[in-house]
Amino acid sequence: MRYQTGIFGGGFDPLHLGHVHTILHAAAMCGELNIILSCSESRDRIPVKERYRWLLALTGHLPNVKIRLLPDECATKEEYDSRDYWEEGAARVRAMLGKPVDAVFCGSDYKGQDRWEKLYPEAEVIYEDRSLIPVSSTQIHADPFRYWEYIPETVRPHYVKTVLLAGGESTGKSTLTENLAKCFNTVFVPEAGRDFCAEAGGEDWMTAEDLQKCVLYQKTAVWEGIKKANKILFIDTDALTTKFYIQFLIGNKAKEKPDFSPEGTAEADGKARKQSKKAADDTVKTLALADAVDAVNTFDLILFLEPDVPYIDDSTRSGTIRSDRELYSQQLKSLFDESGYRYHCLSGDYEDRFTAAETLVQALMRGESENL
Repeated sequence: MRYQTGIFGGGFDPLHLGHVHTILHAAAMCGELNIILSCSESRDRIPVKERYRWLLALTGHLPNVKIRLLPDECATKEEYDSRDYWEEGAARVRAMLGKPVDAVFCGSDYKGQDRWEKLYPEAEVIYEDRSLIPVSSTQIHADPFRYWEYIPETVRPHYVKTVLLAGGESTGKSTLTENLAKCFNTVFVPEAGRDFCAEAGGEDWMTAEDLQKCVLYQKTAVWEGIKKANKILFIDTDALTTKFYIQFLIGNKAKEKPDFSPEGTAEADGKARKQSKKAADDTVKTLALADAVDAVNTFDLILFLEPDVPYIDDSTRSGTIRSDRELYSQQLKSLFDESGYRYHCLSGDYEDRFTAAETLVQALMRGESENL
C-alpha cells in the first residue's frame, strides 16, 4: 500500500460517478480509506441517511473503507467558507481517526488553492482529474436526467419520477400503462388486483384478504420497480383504487342485514349476526390498511382515465359497475379528491389518451411539473 491512512471528504449530495472513481482508486492505494461525509440539516438537499446508504452500497465489499460523519450547522456552502469551519473540520477529523493522515484525495478543481496542503501539511494531496468524468453534484441536482449516465444505479431511484394511471374498469388503463413504459424505455407496475381477482374467480368472489394482498403487493411492487426504472416508473392502480373496491365489494356486503329465516333457530340467527359482524370488521381493517398505504404514497403525475371508451368484459369485471360506469368513476374520483391529489383526466379514443399522456409525461421529464 502506498499510504496507511487516507481521507476523501465531501457532501456527496448526490453521489456521482466522479466520486465513485476517486473512492475506488483511493481505496486501492490505502491501507485504510476514510470517507468523510459532511452533513448539515439546514444545508443538505438529500437526507444524510440516504447518502450514507449510497456510500455503503458502493464500498460495502471493501473492508478497508470506513464512512465517517462530519456534521455542522452551516446553512450554505458560502457560510462554511466564510469562517474557520475548514480548520475546525480538519481538527475534528484528526480526533475522529486518532491516527496520522498521510494521504488526502480531492478533485483537480481544488488544485492551486493549497487548501488541503494547509489543512493537512503532514499528508500528501492526490488530485483526481475531474475532466475524466465531467460532472458535479450541482449539475445533477439541477437536471438529473441530463446527467443520468453519471448517476450510479444505487442513486438513481432517488430521482425516478412516478406516474400513476387510475380509473374505472375497462378504461384502457393496463394497456396504456404498458404502452407508456415501452415508449419511455422503462418498466411498469401492473395492477396486482387482476391476478388476485382471477384467482378468486371474479370480483364477487374476492375476500377481504384478497384485497389486503392487493394493497400490500402493489406497494411492494412499486418499491421494487423504482429500483429498476429508467428515469420514470408507470404504475397501474394504487391503494385508493383498491379502497374503492373494498367499499364496493365487502363494504356493501357488510351493510346487508343478516339473513334471518322466519323459522330460524336462535343458533342460526346468532351465526348470521356473527357473519355480519365479521364482514363489518373485515371492512374496517382492510380500509385502514388501504388508508395507511395511501398516506405514504407519493406520485409525480396522476392520469385518470374517463369511462368513455367501449366496455370490454373479461369475465372478472362487475356487471353492476358496467351498468353505470360514470357513477362509479365519480365515486373513485371523490376518493382522490378527499386525499388531496391533483390529477389529469384523459378522455377520447385510445389514440387521444396516449397522445395526451405522452405530452404530460414529457413535460414532467422536462421539469415542468409545477405547471401540470
